[in-house]
Amino acid sequence: MIDLRDLRSDPDRVRTSQQARGEDPSVVDQVLSADEAHRSALAQFEAARAEQKAFGKKVAQARGEEKQALLAEVKDLAARVKALDAEAGEAATARDEAMRRIGNVVMDGVPVGGEDDFVTLEEVGTPRDFAAEGFEPRDHLAIGEGLGAIDMARGAKVAGARFYYLLGDGARLEQALMGLAQQIAQEEGFVPAIVPNLVRPETMAGAGFLDAHADEVYRLEADDLYLTGTSEVALAGLHADEILDLGEGPLRYVATSTCYRREAGSYGKDTKGIFRVHQFTKTEMFVYCRVEDAEAEHQNLLRIERRLLDALELPYRIIDVAAGDLGGPAARKFDCEAWVPTQERYRELTSTSNCTTFQARRLGTRERDPHGSGTRAVATLNGTVATSTRPIVALLENHQQADGSVLVPEALRPFLGGTASLTPRAANPASR
Repeated sequence: MIDLRDLRSDPDRVRTSQQARGEDPSVVDQVLSADEAHRSALAQFEAARAEQKAFGKKVAQARGEEKQALLAEVKDLAARVKALDAEAGEAATARDEAMRRIGNVVMDGVPVGGEDDFVTLEEVGTPRDFAAEGFEPRDHLAIGEGLGAIDMARGAKVAGARFYYLLGDGARLEQALMGLAQQIAQEEGFVPAIVPNLVRPETMAGAGFLDAHADEVYRLEADDLYLTGTSEVALAGLHADEILDLGEGPLRYVATSTCYRREAGSYGKDTKGIFRVHQFTKTEMFVYCRVEDAEAEHQNLLRIERRLLDALELPYRIIDVAAGDLGGPAARKFDCEAWVPTQERYRELTSTSNCTTFQARRLGTRERDPHGSGTRAVATLNGTVATSTRPIVALLENHQQADGSVLVPEALRPFLGGTASLTPRAANPASR
C-alpha cells in the first residue's frame, strides 16, 4: 500500500492519482477519517491505561472501604481501557481496508485515461507489405496447424477453452524463446531463480494481486494457496520481512515459470488461437533497489525487453500506459507491442512496471535508511523478457512465407539446433 504519512501530508496528490486511474477519490477521505478515529482512540486508550496503572498502585496501598471504592473504579476503568482498545483496533482495520483500495500513486507524466489513452513513445521496424509480396498472410493458428505446432482442439478436449497443445516445432519454439530470454537476462547480470508456482494468500496480497483483480487468479481452496500468474509474485515474496543490503547496488533476479490466469472478463476476446490463454510460460525479471534508483532501473528493464524484441526481428512499438490501465501496484508501466499482420494492429508482448515502494511496504521488505536512522521500504520493479505464446503468435505471422514455412530469426537458431526455417508437416503424427 502507499505510505500513510504521504497521504496525510498531501491527500490531494492521492486524490488526483485516484481520479487519473478512474477510481474513487473519496476513499482518501475514508482513510483520513478512519486514521483520525484510530489516533484519537489510541491516545485515549494510552491515557486510560496509564491511569489504570496509577490506580493499581493506589489500590495496593489502600485499606478497608477506601480500597473497595478504588477497586470499583479500577473495574470501570478496565472496562473503558478494553473498549478503547477495541475501538482503536476497529478504526485501524477500517483504515487499512480503505488503504488497500488505493492503487499506487501514479508518477508525474503518466497519461490520464483508460486502455486507449496510452502515448506511443517509439515505433521500431516496418510491418511487411504482404500484398507487394503477392500473398495474403495467414493467421498464427492456420500457420501453426500447418506446421503441426499448435493443437487447440485437443487442448479444449482435455482442459477446456483457452487451453492448447504445443507440439513439435511449437514446443521447440517455446523452449527456444525461454532459452534466449534467460540468456539475455543472465548476460545483463540477473540472478537466475526457480520459484514456487503456488503461494500463500499473504504473498499474493502483498504483491498486489488480490485487490481489484482477485477474480483473475486461481485459488486452491483445500490448501488455501494461489496459482501465480507471473513469477513476479514469488520473487516479490522472496525477501518479505527482510532488511536488504543495497549498498552495492540493486538485487536483480530472473525466473522462468508456468503461469496461470483465469482471464475473467475476457469473454469474446481473442478466442481464436493462443494469444489469450489460461496457461503459459514466462521469463520475468524482478528488481529490488533504492527508491532513488527506481526510474533508472525501469529504463534498464525496458532496454532489456527491447533486446529480446530486436533479436526476434519483429516490428514493434513502445507505449506509456495510461493511469486507468495500470495495475494497482504500478506507478508507471511501459508496454512493448508487436505488430500482428492479420489483426493489422500492435499487440502487447512485454511490459515493465515501476511499483515504487507499494509491494515492499506490504511485504515488509526494507533497507537501512542511507539518509538517516532506522529502516525504509525499498522499491520493486518487474519486467517480462518473454512469454511463450504471444511471441509465437508474432513470430509465425511476421516471418511466414508464401509456401507455409516460417523463417527463424537468427538469434533463435542456436536454441533450435541451427534450424533456419520451420516447414509444414503432412499431418500431426498423433492423428495417424
